[in-house]
Amino acid sequence: MAKSEKATAVAELRSGFEGSSAAVLTEYRGLTVAQLKQLRVSLGENAKFAVVKNTLTKIAANEAGISALDDLLAGPSAIAFVKGDVVEAAKSLRDFAKANPLLVIKGGVVDGKSMSPDEISRLADLESREVLLAKLAGAMKGKQAHAAAALNALPVKMAQLAEALRAKRDEAGE
Repeated sequence: MAKSEKATAVAELRSGFEGSSAAVLTEYRGLTVAQLKQLRVSLGENAKFAVVKNTLTKIAANEAGISALDDLLAGPSAIAFVKGDVVEAAKSLRDFAKANPLLVIKGGVVDGKSMSPDEISRLADLESREVLLAKLAGAMKGKQAHAAAALNALPVKMAQLAEALRAKRDEAGE
């Protein structure tokens, strides 16, 4: 590979690290080209999966301020740069790895934080962002309904008490 090609590859990888919310490093030894294509399709639009050279990736990661991947860059490596929902991409990688045991998740970086393979697996177990936001909104709406009911109960109880006093006064006056 010529020096200019290496510089271009490093710049492309650095922009991948800088422009993504997560990068998941995998080992793809033994996977066919068709299987790699299937993985790229399963990741969808929010992630880009690329086979990389370790030394160039190490340089690009360090230039992007990421040193957590240095120890993981050994053997045949590929990176999934995630620009969308990290949970969805982690699920796709985990599911593909279950179906194709030759794909090994080595680790990654999510929002600048180093992640082990187990942490990425736990991330994949989470529900999608939309589902979590819907649950949060439902919980907040439920709390608001309880607060409204509690606030509404005070005037209702006061009105019932006033009516009971009026009824008792009417009975006493008869």
